[in-house]
Amino acid sequence: MSSGYSSLEEDAEDFFFTARTSFFKRAPPGKPRAGQPDVEKEKETHNYLSKEEIQEKIHKYNLAVTDKLKMTLNPNGTYTGFIKVQMELCKPPQASPSGCMNTLHISSTNTVGEVIEALLKKFLVTESPAKFALYKRCYREDQVYACKLSDREHPLHLRLAAGPRTDTLSFVLREHEIGEWEAFSLPELQNFLRILDKEEDEQLYNLKRRYTAYRQKLEAALSEVWKPG
Repeated sequence: MSSGYSSLEEDAEDFFFTARTSFFKRAPPGKPRAGQPDVEKEKETHNYLSKEEIQEKIHKYNLAVTDKLKMTLNPNGTYTGFIKVQMELCKPPQASPSGCMNTLHISSTNTVGEVIEALLKKFLVTESPAKFALYKRCYREDQVYACKLSDREHPLHLRLAAGPRTDTLSFVLREHEIGEWEAFSLPELQNFLRILDKEEDEQLYNLKRRYTAYRQKLEAALSEVWKPG
């Protein structure tokens, strides 16, 4: 297994790998659905939890797990666990088709930026991580909201706060929305302009050629009409 990554299952739909620490619009207010935790409130208090409180949360989390993807508390107070990320890309990598769910084993210290970099490295995506964003998909009052996470947030904190159920909270990797040109470098933007100029020249050439042919046919028809009888 290269780069410390390994396949969790033979099924190509799920992959397991570790996001190493060396890698490098929020939902509107509302009440969570009955029986589900308020993820935002839990997240706000998470940074103030003691090791014992985190241990209790992990214990409750693991009791609710149904797919064996449990969390583990480390002696230093950090913890490791799993998150699932759905790939919703306009141009998905061949190894991970759009809509594919990928399972990552990460640490509570891993940030959103590190998770994005790890995913791109796993699937050999050479584009800049700045072109991508990780979203959390949460559910309030029977409504679904997709909220872009900042690069410094910690996905495993959110997962622990929400519990293991993906119908409470799930993660989605997407390209930035159209119009966020700041994600592209200057050479890339200049290349886009060159491509547009080339396409414009081709369209003008084809248009002129079509109307030139039409004009020639029209002139030929007129010359037939005006031939002396």
